[in-house]
Amino acid sequence: MKICVVGAGAIGGFLGVRLAHAGHAVSLIARGPHLAAIQSNGLKLIQDGEERVADNVVATSDISELNAQDVVIMALKAHQIAAIVDQLPHLFGEDTVMVTVQNGIPWWYFQNLNQNMDRKYANRIVETVDPGGVLKSAIDARRILGCIAYPAMVIAEPGVIRHIEGVRFPVGELDGADSVRVNRVSEMFIDAGFKSPVLPDIRSEIWLKLWGNLSFNPISAVTHATLEAICQYSLTRELAATMMREAQIVAEKLGASFRVTLERRIEGAEKVGKHKTSMLQDVEAGKPLEIDGMLGAVIELAEMTATDVPALKSIYACVCLLNKTIADEQVSIKGWPR
Repeated sequence: MKICVVGAGAIGGFLGVRLAHAGHAVSLIARGPHLAAIQSNGLKLIQDGEERVADNVVATSDISELNAQDVVIMALKAHQIAAIVDQLPHLFGEDTVMVTVQNGIPWWYFQNLNQNMDRKYANRIVETVDPGGVLKSAIDARRILGCIAYPAMVIAEPGVIRHIEGVRFPVGELDGADSVRVNRVSEMFIDAGFKSPVLPDIRSEIWLKLWGNLSFNPISAVTHATLEAICQYSLTRELAATMMREAQIVAEKLGASFRVTLERRIEGAEKVGKHKTSMLQDVEAGKPLEIDGMLGAVIELAEMTATDVPALKSIYACVCLLNKTIADEQVSIKGWPR
């Protein structure tokens, strides 16, 4: 299959390398030193003590250099998509499928609703992640398959990604249908070495992953603590639990359900160990933080459902100020505190 990974960072790169090694024709959209390294030496994946290099891929920063794909994997962070949305038609043929792997609430959340969701929310715009509905208007929701990325990954250096934990990428149609194409994508991922079940309710799985992201990511950003440290320190563990309880109320009002308990979800994060969340990695690198999809959108949905979320709002204020400081002062604080 012809596959384009738009955003070949840690998660996108992981998918790209494994899919290339499975025999697919893979193109990677990247930029900066990471792109230069891929173009020179291929993209290296370090996993379970083994190294795999995908050196038979096309790597570019210019989407217009490519043509129609069978599958487009949208692996950019939520706030990065609008900047390239006008270029995406270069990748779309009549039957091209877009698989989205953003953290947090996606722009398409209220499109093609499944039977669990209240129809009064149909086709609403999630302004926090899609101001003015730009993405909703530009990308036909009928192309989209939802996907949740569970692995923990890091870019060890330009052109090199390191696997920390996990190989799970569940997928699902937005309306819950058991379609030929969703099964085809699932099989594609499984053949590449991933766990990729087809889910009848992809939004509930989004909330299960988001449950951890909306709490552990911002807490780690402001404290510079790893997942293990946050979970083992009683005050931050309880703060995370409070944020998760608030979010659960919002999710359930929208028709989502949780297949594991809150405590089990926290225990799962703790087992990942001394891993720096993606938001903490961005803080240390001086990059813009992925706040809105993980937390801002949840607060928007809380307002939509008339739900009080004081803990979420408090942490959101703190991490927004941190993001502003990084942007205004153009600073990175890697390695702090000593």
